[in-house]
Amino acid sequence: MARLFDKAKQAASENSNRIAEGVRKAAETAKQKTGGKYDDKIDKAKRTAEGYLPKQDDEGGDSQGSGGRS
Repeated sequence: MARLFDKAKQAASENSNRIAEGVRKAAETAKQKTGGKYDDKIDKAKRTAEGYLPKQDDEGGDSQGSGGRS
C-alpha cells in the first residue's frame, strides 16, 4: 500500500501544474452552475486542494506545498 501511495505522490508531483489547472477549471464550473451562491465555499475548497499539491520551482524541481503531506 505504501508503494502505491508513493507512486501517487510522484505522479502528482510530476503533474502538479495540470492538476492545479483542473482544480481551477472545476471551481469555475461549479461557480457557474451554482450561480454564485456558494462561491466562498468553492474558493475555500479550491485553496485547500491546491495546498496539497507540490509546487514546481523555476528550476523544474519540486517542493512541497504549504498544506502538503510529507
